[in-house]
Amino acid sequence: MEDTYKDRTSLVKGAKDIAKEVKRQAVKKVNKAVDKAQDGYTQRSYNRFQDEEDDDDYYGQGGNYGIEANDDEGSSEATEGHDEDDEIYEGEYQGIPSTGQGKDDMVALGQSMRDEYKDRHELETERKADEEELAQQYELIIQECGHGRFQWSLFFVLGMALMADGVEVFVVGFVLPSAETDMCIPNSGSGWLGSIVYLGMMVGAFFWGGLADKVGRRQSLLICMSVNGFFAFLSSFVQGYGFFLFCRLFSGFGIGGAMPTVFSYFSEVLAREKRGEHLSWLCMFWMIGGIYASAMAWAIIPHYGWSFSMGSAYQFHSWRVFVIVCALPCVSSVVALTFMPESPRFLLEVGKHDEAWMILKQIHDTNMRARGQPEKVFTVTRIKTPKQIDELIEIESDTGTWYRRCFVRIRTELYGIWLTFMRCFNYPVKDNTIKLTAVWFTLSFGYYGLSVWFPDVIKHLQSDEYASRVKHFRNEEVSHFVFNFTLENQIHSNGEYINDRFIMMKFKSVTFEDSLFKNCVFEDVTSLNTYFRNCTFVNTTFYNTDLEQYKFVDSELINCTFFHIRTGCQISFDDDYSAYWIYFVNFLGTLAVLPGNIVSALLMDRIGRLTMLGGSMVLSGISCFFLWFGTSESMMIGMLCLYNGLTISAWNSLDVITVELYPTDRR
Repeated sequence: MEDTYKDRTSLVKGAKDIAKEVKRQAVKKVNKAVDKAQDGYTQRSYNRFQDEEDDDDYYGQGGNYGIEANDDEGSSEATEGHDEDDEIYEGEYQGIPSTGQGKDDMVALGQSMRDEYKDRHELETERKADEEELAQQYELIIQECGHGRFQWSLFFVLGMALMADGVEVFVVGFVLPSAETDMCIPNSGSGWLGSIVYLGMMVGAFFWGGLADKVGRRQSLLICMSVNGFFAFLSSFVQGYGFFLFCRLFSGFGIGGAMPTVFSYFSEVLAREKRGEHLSWLCMFWMIGGIYASAMAWAIIPHYGWSFSMGSAYQFHSWRVFVIVCALPCVSSVVALTFMPESPRFLLEVGKHDEAWMILKQIHDTNMRARGQPEKVFTVTRIKTPKQIDELIEIESDTGTWYRRCFVRIRTELYGIWLTFMRCFNYPVKDNTIKLTAVWFTLSFGYYGLSVWFPDVIKHLQSDEYASRVKHFRNEEVSHFVFNFTLENQIHSNGEYINDRFIMMKFKSVTFEDSLFKNCVFEDVTSLNTYFRNCTFVNTTFYNTDLEQYKFVDSELINCTFFHIRTGCQISFDDDYSAYWIYFVNFLGTLAVLPGNIVSALLMDRIGRLTMLGGSMVLSGISCFFLWFGTSESMMIGMLCLYNGLTISAWNSLDVITVELYPTDRR
C-alpha cells in the first residue's frame, strides 16, 4: 500500500515537472517571437525573420515549429525573477498575439498569410469577393424582412427631404422678380440670384454624397438638411443683396445632398423587384414640392399688405414670408429623420455587423407586426461583412491646439471624400461614370434652365403686351392742378407743369421726357418703374416720396428741396395680375409632371430603365425644340407642360440607374 502511494506521488511530481518545463519553453518562444516581430516591423519586411541567427530554434524540418529542450535556457529572461511554481494566468500579458497563436504563433507552410503582410491589391481583391457575397445574401435578407410599414414610414420621411429639394428649385424663380425690385438689383446682377443656388447644389452634391459614403446616409442627410433649413430661414431676414446671395449659396449647398443621399438611403432597404417602382413613387414628392412652392407663392407674394417696415432701413416684404414658409418641409424632414435608423447596408459595408443585424431585425419585426404575424422570427444569425482595409489617418497629438486638431480632422475627411470621388473613375465603374455624367448634365441643363428662365419669359411677354398699350402725351401744359390719382403706363413728352401738386398718388411705369416742373410739390408719392429724363425742376419740393436721385436721368434740379425721402425700392402688387399669372403657370407646369410620374412608376420594372430613359429624353427634347416657335403665352405654357410631363420619366429612370450601377461604398 505504501509503495503504491509512493508511485502515485512520483507520478504526480513528474507530471508537474513536465508541465513547468512546457511553460518555460512556451514563455521563451513567445518572447523570442516578440523580438522577431519588432525587428520585422522596424525593417518593414517579413524576410527579416528568416535571416536571424537563431532561426533554427524556431523552424524545424518541413517548415514546422521545433522545440529543443534545454535546461540551461529554461530560466530565460522571461521567467527570471519568477518562482518555479509561478503560473501565467489567462488574461495576463503574454506578448503580441498573432493569427496562428494556436499553431506556435508563426506562419507555417500552406497557411494563409496575415493581413499585415498582404499588399493592398490582395486585400481589395478579397474585399471585392466579400462584397459580392454580401450583395447576394443581403438581397435574400431584405426579401425575408418583407416590404411593409417600415419602408412606407421611411418613404414619407425621405419624401419630405425630396420635397424640400423641389421647393428650393422653384423658390429662386418665384422670388427673383420681387427680390430684384426690393433690393434694387440691376439686370446685370439678377443672373447671380438665379445661378448661385445651383452653384451651391453642385458643390453640395459632391460633398454630402462623399460624406454619406463615409459617415452614413442618415447622418449626412441630417446635417445637410439642417444646413439648408438654417440658411434658408436666415435669408428671409437679411437686407443686403450680397448677404442674401451668401445665404442662398449655403442653402443650396445644404439641399445639394438631399437627392443623392435620399435615393441611396431608400434603395438600400428595398428588394430589387420593388426598387424601380418605389423609387419612382418617391420622385412624386419632388413634384409635390413644386406644387407647394407654386401654391404658397400665389397665396403669399402678391399680398403686399403682409409686409412691414422698421423705418426705411429694414423692409420685410411678403416674398420674405414666402421664403420662411418654403423652409418648413426641410425642418419637418430633419425632425422625422431623428426617429429613423441608419442604412443597414452601409453599416455592413463598414463592418458594423451587430448594429446592422439589429436594424434588419427591427425592419423584419415592424413589417411582421403590421401583417399580423408577430410570432414570425427573424432567422438570420450571421451576415457576411467585407474585409476592412485599414487606412493611415494623420492625427494631431494631444499636445496640439484644438483648432489644429480640428483642421487636421477636416482635412482628413475632405481627402477621404476626394478619394471616394476618384474611385468612381476606376475600373469597373469608370465608363458608367462618364456616361452618366453626360446624361445628368444634359437633363439638368434643360430642366433647371427652363425652371429659372420661364418666369422671366412670362414676365417679358407680358411686358411687351403692356408696352404696346402705352399712352403718349405730348406738349401738354398743366397749371394749378392737383394730381391725386394713379398714373400708369404713360409717356409724357415736352410738357410744362406750373404750380401743380402731386399728392398721395402712384406712378406705375410712367416716364417724363424733356418736361418742366416749376413751383410744384410732390408729397406722399410712390413710384414703380418711373423716370424723369432730361427734365428741369425749379423751386420744387419733395416730401415723403421714393423719388431718389437715380430716377432723375440727365435732369436739372434748381433750388429744389427733399424731405423724408424713402430709400430702397418699393414693391406693389396692387391690381397686378401678372404676378398671379406667373405662379399659376408654374403650378400648371408642375402638375403636368403627375401623369409622367404614374407612368414611370408602373412601367419602370416592366420595360426597363434604359428604354424609359432614352424614350423620355428623345420626346422631351422634341417638345423643348418647339419652344423656339412660341409667340404667345398660351403656346409657351402648353409646351412647358408637355416638356415637364415627358422629362420626369427620364429623371426617375436616371435616379434608379445611378443607384443600381454603383457599389455601396461609392453610391
